[in-house]
Amino acid sequence: MMMKKLLVAGVLIVGAQQVALAGAAQATAAPLPAAFDKAASTYEVPRDLLVALGYAETHLDDHDGQPSAMNGFGVMHLVSNPSSHTLEDAAKITSLTAAKLKTDDASNVLGGAAVLRAKADKLGLTATERKDPAKWYEAVAAYGGAANETTARVYADAVYEVLADGVNTAGVKSAAKIVEPDRGKYDSDPRTLAAATDYPGALWAAASSSNYAVSNRPTDEKIDRIIIHVTQGSYAGTISWFQNSAAKVSAHYVVRSSDGQITQMVREKNRAFHAGVSSYNHRSIGIEHEGFINDASWFTDQMYRSSAALTKNIADRYGIPKDRSHIIGHVEVPGSDHTDPGSHWDWTKYMSYVGGGSSGGTNPYTAEKVCGDGYKVIDSQALGTAGTVYLLYNSDNANNCVATIKKTSLGKASATSAFLQVAGKAKVTDSGSFTYYAGPVRAAAADKCVTWGGSVGTSSYTSPSEHCG
Repeated sequence: MMMKKLLVAGVLIVGAQQVALAGAAQATAAPLPAAFDKAASTYEVPRDLLVALGYAETHLDDHDGQPSAMNGFGVMHLVSNPSSHTLEDAAKITSLTAAKLKTDDASNVLGGAAVLRAKADKLGLTATERKDPAKWYEAVAAYGGAANETTARVYADAVYEVLADGVNTAGVKSAAKIVEPDRGKYDSDPRTLAAATDYPGALWAAASSSNYAVSNRPTDEKIDRIIIHVTQGSYAGTISWFQNSAAKVSAHYVVRSSDGQITQMVREKNRAFHAGVSSYNHRSIGIEHEGFINDASWFTDQMYRSSAALTKNIADRYGIPKDRSHIIGHVEVPGSDHTDPGSHWDWTKYMSYVGGGSSGGTNPYTAEKVCGDGYKVIDSQALGTAGTVYLLYNSDNANNCVATIKKTSLGKASATSAFLQVAGKAKVTDSGSFTYYAGPVRAAAADKCVTWGGSVGTSSYTSPSEHCG
């Protein structure tokens, strides 16, 4: 990614300055759960909503005090750049130094709560309304500092989706809480599938015309590379920054972590400013992925699958070979000073979803790798020469997992499935046209019999009811 700033509303709001200022000045380092409890109490912000906002911004990772691509700091992503001053706002409201807000988790969370409360005060939320998370939607949207109402709603919706799912990370827990937010001026959703998109299913949010070059590709210039980036920031924040005329950077597509949603921002015929090297901007399509390179939790299977489908579609349309010489990371651009997508990006998984590679060779995946840490094979069944279906068990959580590993047509999509049924429960199946494996299919099965199996092509297996605890 080639971003240095993020557009966030730089309006200083002082309405919350009167709220327990003395207590704010005494903030010291504390475990995150206590920090969220204190910040929520001090500024009368719903605690779980504050947690959800922090998780949507950073997954509650302070990144060791290092700034994001937008020069944002800490778990609450307090930003300081020419267009955004939430870090400075937090310092003025809390009387804490910018240095402490950047590096001390408890102070950073307190600063985030202070800024969010200030946004609520500007909107005129009463003491009664402040107790209802549904009433905070517009304040949350304002905290994100989006360039327009469309992106502001994307940001706020992401926070309320986290609130609905609950959080359990970095020692911080919040129960799943489905809230129907009062969206106020954001009540209508302006997002649409637009004719302007080159990829079916993508949403359209145009980048500022200052951030790309109008071109006539591939007529005038061949497109022969696809470049994978990581945003070092949030999905909504990245979209907002590409819409800021001061940015001078953009990408063709941005992919969301949680569900793989894709927003196109620059037409493929035009040159986005994403590679950092002019010759590569001329020849490539750039795809940004929400997240941070040092935190693997952002790289979800939904993101990999969605992005890979986009990459495959682009490659097929322009005749780009589906290999690692033509589908590259930003770090691999000659002369680039960037390191994304980083060591946590699973190129093997990604390329298997893209469908590149040889049809022969060895499957790079094992059942243990597919099912994850803690799972051990307890049974297996060969599917002729086409593959093997495996049953695995995790003694730490009493979960079973089934994965079907292909042995033929590797790297090429073919019919593959895996299923698991716990006694008394509905069958769970992963079935489709896959390049290397089907699964993982997981289910809790302590003291329960299971039926399991899978298929590759016409070869299939269904076990008897067995492994009963």
